[in-house]
Amino acid sequence: MTIRTATRRDLPAIIALLADEDTVVDPRTVEVDEAYERAFKAVDADERNEMIVMDEADGTVVGCLQLTYIPGLGRHGQERALIEAVRVRADRRGAGLGRELLSWAIERARGRGCTLVQLTSNKRRTEAHRFYDSLGFVRSHDGFKLSF
Repeated sequence: MTIRTATRRDLPAIIALLADEDTVVDPRTVEVDEAYERAFKAVDADERNEMIVMDEADGTVVGCLQLTYIPGLGRHGQERALIEAVRVRADRRGAGLGRELLSWAIERARGRGCTLVQLTSNKRRTEAHRFYDSLGFVRSHDGFKLSF
């Protein structure tokens, strides 16, 4: 497996992973519209954001996540990393790929000088919660959202 920064070429595969976490979506069936293009360009151009993919030797993308580095005055001015959009392809789960991908991301954040890595997970994703617990994440806060 290779873990690397995503390129525009990976966009259909990333969208396919995020489209449905319970089934495998063929990236060739995904419509990459202007909104996706704009969002990818913004992430790619921002030095505080990284879209990361995990792929097999043949180039098949089997996992992804987004790393966002957040400066702040909390924690004595230390930067923190936010991990979002974590997915491993449904037919590849249970083989340690998620652990490898998250461990890579944590080390990437640590190497950048972050002193905290945080993430949120939908309350319904109990298997994901057990996975994050096994990596040492602690459930310390309740999250809130306000959609527009």
